[in-house]
Amino acid sequence: MKLRTQFVDAFTNTAFHGNSAAVIITEQWLGDELMQSIASENNLSETAFVVGYGKHRYNIRWFSPLTEVAFCGHATLAAAHVLFSQNTVIDEVVFKAKAVGELIVRRGRDGFIDMTFPSRLPKAVSAPEALLQAFSPLPPVQILRSEQAYFVVYDRAEDVLNASPDLALLKTLAPFDVVVTAKGDHDSDHDFISRYFWPANGGDEDPVTGSIHAGLAPYWSEVLQKTQLTAYQASARGGVLLCRVSGQQVVVSGQAVQYLEGFITLAD
Repeated sequence: MKLRTQFVDAFTNTAFHGNSAAVIITEQWLGDELMQSIASENNLSETAFVVGYGKHRYNIRWFSPLTEVAFCGHATLAAAHVLFSQNTVIDEVVFKAKAVGELIVRRGRDGFIDMTFPSRLPKAVSAPEALLQAFSPLPPVQILRSEQAYFVVYDRAEDVLNASPDLALLKTLAPFDVVVTAKGDHDSDHDFISRYFWPANGGDEDPVTGSIHAGLAPYWSEVLQKTQLTAYQASARGGVLLCRVSGQQVVVSGQAVQYLEGFITLAD
């Protein structure tokens, strides 16, 4: 059996930047164990498995090298990029996932793809001791949490860039990941920046995490009193995300470029 696979760099317009995802489109689901084995072998942040169920409508599941994840933005962007490239006349696809429902994805302007996510505004919580110790000796100004992750908020973008948390301690916070964020510098093109750590679910640091912006965007929208924001995820590869907050929805937009197309060969 051969499975067509495509590697896409998401949230960038330049290869070798942004976040890489593999996209595999099949007529029916592969077995869970097989999908996890493929994702582990790919060793990318996520591998997206896509199965159509109607006209331009698709079920989607996402697997990190370690586990299936409930919600992934960059691999959704990668999957949409593949589908739009294969059918240049369509302008919209709908993905359906168990944890987040239907995700409407549209072609945007200037090569951007617009993904409509449910708002996941984080709420203030008491900080677990392991979280505070992980970021010692620089205490955050605020700790929040969403369904996905703890939010560690700092006053200065410099603190986000310099963060070097104890990953062993962060791993004990499972199933939650950790995002570190701050307002952009006054001379920056970005309203806010972030970094994302997920040792329990995928790896040390994720290059660009689209899903967490369903929480970051509404948070910073309230703080900055803006509904349209430009975000930068400050990993080694880096990525730019355009965000628009509208009620209970967040539109996260990004570009993508294909890096590789080929076949996975499996025993029949």
